[in-house]
Amino acid sequence: MTPTPLVYAISKVLLHRLGPYFPIENIYSSAKVGHEHVFEKLQQKYGKNTTFLVIGDGRDEEAASKKFDMPFWRISCLSDLQNLYRAMEFQYV
Repeated sequence: MTPTPLVYAISKVLLHRLGPYFPIENIYSSAKVGHEHVFEKLQQKYGKNTTFLVIGDGRDEEAASKKFDMPFWRISCLSDLQNLYRAMEFQYV
């Protein structure tokens, strides 16, 4: 999910050759509808029993994740991303 318009987000994914990692059908934009609407849509699509992990750097994402009882991992620098990788590797998240 991104706060940028969907066309821009998909363009960035394609320009940076990240398509194999982020299939287009799994890219969502909250630009017009807001984070909460996208979280609701994801829960409807995958079910409320699915475990979601919200990764981001903004307060809006964190607030919305708390409202939907989804864990949030703040990424503000490379070491945060490395720590997330380790946490996932050791199944802490």
